[in-house]
Amino acid sequence: MSSMTMKKAAITAGMAVLAAGAAGGVAMATGDDDGEGTVTGPSADAATEAALAATGGGRANSVELDSENGATWEVEVTRPDGTTVDVRLDDAYAVVVIEGDREDTDE
Repeated sequence: MSSMTMKKAAITAGMAVLAAGAAGGVAMATGDDDGEGTVTGPSADAATEAALAATGGGRANSVELDSENGATWEVEVTRPDGTTVDVRLDDAYAVVVIEGDREDTDE
């Protein structure tokens, strides 16, 4: 690879990182190998805020990236009444669906 090609690749990569940061911050995920895990960062904080507003408060237990039902985010929330729900949000943090948490049911 020539010096000029490497320089162009580095500039392109740098611009992509800047664009991602400008689009809402960088989310950091920790978890298992199947892509699931807790996400942190400004975007995850925004998802948490939206989920808590949608449930009337409570406590966010976890924030994950999600693709179920067309969602981008899944926030598990324990409502003030003690029930636990999964709040799925799109990439603009609008509610897609609120479902009872599967771990709370007898399946």
